[in-house]
Amino acid sequence: MKQDIRKYSPAQLTDWFKQHGEQAFRAKQVHEWLWKKSARSFGEMSNLGLALREKLDTHFAINSLSVATEQRSNDGTIKSSFKLYDGNLVEGVLIPALRTDDQDRMTACVSSQVGCSLTCKFCATGYMDRKRNLDAAEIYDQVVEIDRQAKTTFNAPLTNIVYMGMGEPLLNYKNVIESVDRITSPDGLGMSPKRLTISTAGIAKMIKQLGDDQVKTNLALSLHAANDVKRDQIMPINESNSLNNLADALQYFYRKTGTRVTFEYIVFYNFNDTLQDAKELYEFTKRVPAKINIIEYNPIAEANFKNTDPQTLDKFAGFLDSRGITVNIRRSRGKDIDAACGQLAGKEKVKDEAAL
Repeated sequence: MKQDIRKYSPAQLTDWFKQHGEQAFRAKQVHEWLWKKSARSFGEMSNLGLALREKLDTHFAINSLSVATEQRSNDGTIKSSFKLYDGNLVEGVLIPALRTDDQDRMTACVSSQVGCSLTCKFCATGYMDRKRNLDAAEIYDQVVEIDRQAKTTFNAPLTNIVYMGMGEPLLNYKNVIESVDRITSPDGLGMSPKRLTISTAGIAKMIKQLGDDQVKTNLALSLHAANDVKRDQIMPINESNSLNNLADALQYFYRKTGTRVTFEYIVFYNFNDTLQDAKELYEFTKRVPAKINIIEYNPIAEANFKNTDPQTLDKFAGFLDSRGITVNIRRSRGKDIDAACGQLAGKEKVKDEAAL
């Protein structure tokens, strides 16, 4: 089987060229084609001679993903099912701006694993098995494809990337960080790391690793309850990563990076929506500089959670706001095509008239 050339570092690629009687500077050209120009075949590498392109094609593969299906929501959101080289499927989402004062914002939500091992009770991906981690190149390819969709459909490039799709990014740490490098490097796509957000269900050890590695992206914690009893019920990962441990890890991350954390919080009806829950959340936010995104719950067939009612939500958010906490209420996008937060399940669907 051919080796995937995108698994080679620049130094390894240079060594390969030297060993095969080629000039070393060709490695830099190939690296640029792969990561800056996003080439999908050696035939595209027009500044290489035909003989060299054929030699590369003999020895290497470019294991790029392809778009299996695209679906468009009534609100403009586009969900893609991406087929990987081994036939596995993951999903990614393009979320265009809705507000008139933010029309240039184009956000890609990308996956980091095929399935997930964390079994969060409110998330469709959590009811899947984790089949494998995605390679850095497979995460990068999602960004390239979603950027293409943004330019083609909305005549605007991507402005933001969130690692909030299928899987737990911090359980695929090496590949996620490598993908960040490919996306933000001047030798890659050249995006600012502050336009990227890594979201985690709460892996304390790896949050500290982000701090040690001086990762410059934003960090979001899927919190959803600020006491251990309730969080244990909906997020089993909390049993081995308690709120105290997470708070310590977040404080460490903040000391190392100076980056304020975002807490993601779904307000479920009659579960975590009382003023007592809001008080516990407020107390938790005092442990590390943070803002809070309150997220609308998106129903899935496997669970029977419900959104809280508007009046309770207003009281909940008002309590936090009155104490100086930055609170944003995020409305779901793409719910009608199962593209909203927590709904991604990697199921290939037949295109219909609503598909792109």
